[in-house]
Amino acid sequence: MGSNNTIFNNSRVGRILLKFAIPSIISLLVLELYNMVDTVFVGRYIGPNAIGALTIAFPIQRFIIAVGMLISIGASTRVARSLGEKNMKALKDTIINAFVLTTVTLITVCFIIFLFRKNLIAGFGANGEIFSLANKYVSIILIGGVFQCLFTVACYIMTALGNTKVTLYANIIGTLMNLVINYILVAIFDIGVSGAAIATIVSQIAAFIYSMHKFREVNRYFNLKFDLKNVHLSFNKTIMFSIAAIGFSTFITEISDAVVSVVLNHMLSVSGGDEAIIIIGVTTRISMFIFVTLIGISSGMQPIIAYYYGAGNFQKMRETLKKAIQAISAATMVFWVTFMVFTKQIIGFFLEDTSLLADAVTAFRICISLMPLLGIYYICIYYYQATKEPRKSFLLSIYGQIILLIPIAAFLIQLIGVTGAWLAYPISHLITFITSIYFIRKALSAESIEEQVVPEKIHA
Repeated sequence: MGSNNTIFNNSRVGRILLKFAIPSIISLLVLELYNMVDTVFVGRYIGPNAIGALTIAFPIQRFIIAVGMLISIGASTRVARSLGEKNMKALKDTIINAFVLTTVTLITVCFIIFLFRKNLIAGFGANGEIFSLANKYVSIILIGGVFQCLFTVACYIMTALGNTKVTLYANIIGTLMNLVINYILVAIFDIGVSGAAIATIVSQIAAFIYSMHKFREVNRYFNLKFDLKNVHLSFNKTIMFSIAAIGFSTFITEISDAVVSVVLNHMLSVSGGDEAIIIIGVTTRISMFIFVTLIGISSGMQPIIAYYYGAGNFQKMRETLKKAIQAISAATMVFWVTFMVFTKQIIGFFLEDTSLLADAVTAFRICISLMPLLGIYYICIYYYQATKEPRKSFLLSIYGQIILLIPIAAFLIQLIGVTGAWLAYPISHLITFITSIYFIRKALSAESIEEQVVPEKIHA
């Protein structure tokens, strides 16, 4: 652990980015796969209404993920920055407060959601059989919320300290268990959506146990002390506020998907009925592979930028930014081409109802038609988080979906019906891309980076 900063100092930027981005992508992918794997199994063995139920449940899962990512990104960025500054006390305090904050917050959030779950599910547009199935699923998955987020926080902190393999292994364990248990409970024993939910929480707990086992090395090195009898003594309001401020843009980015899902579910349930909800559910699940790549590379870049920011090395910051743009552009293009060419086969894997397949294929192709343009947008959000400009990061995080996509979708649905929801995606993506060009050119300016870093050093 003592030489972990050599991962930043003794490697080429491209190699460092790869070491951070791949675990980040895999971590996010597994978080998405819990719902996606469940969707595949219930869609194939139960029917379209089960897909609709998981589509309704998706915003709740997304909210829990968003809270976990808020703390994970905030904590890992502070850890990486403290490592660059060689401030071990700040690093240690950040880790302790991150775990306390995660535990208290997630227990509270999941309990509140459980109490009001029926009102939430109804508000998201569910009725009839879809409501009943969604209620069963949500009631169970909430149990795994705290384990999922603790596991994510631990992995992000270890990644920021240079241990990028733990995330990979923990996520492999979670994914494999989810697949196996889903098959046993849903396909063999026909337990239904409850079986899918049980598979999710068991796999989350397994990943949590593994990550905590590996985290013992960090605990021993920094001599961390978690006093459960006097939890309030571990609370440092300044540190917790800092973690939340840094990670808030990530929270907004993650929760934006849930907000969009809720709004679209409501609008589409009126104009297109259950069929439209099922189509947007399948479309959302598959397009998440591209979003995971976008956010994974961007969040993988963030601790590297934060470290060099803390160390005052603006040349490395600029180089990292360029490499991240190249990587995100290439990776998203590969997914985009694959999805556009094999759309019918991919959607058919999720949706066996042939009467819906043709409409789902058309909707999906429209929705992702300009998605590769979003790479620069996500790079900007995470760059400004890492460099202590949370206001810019926040404004960018709400811009793409909250400010643009929802109003455009509402207008077009009223104008031309369900197709308007699909067309809203490429239109908002294009506007977002044009806006992001300004911010990325400013970020790439050597003078701009120097202005950010040097005053910090003088002040310190």
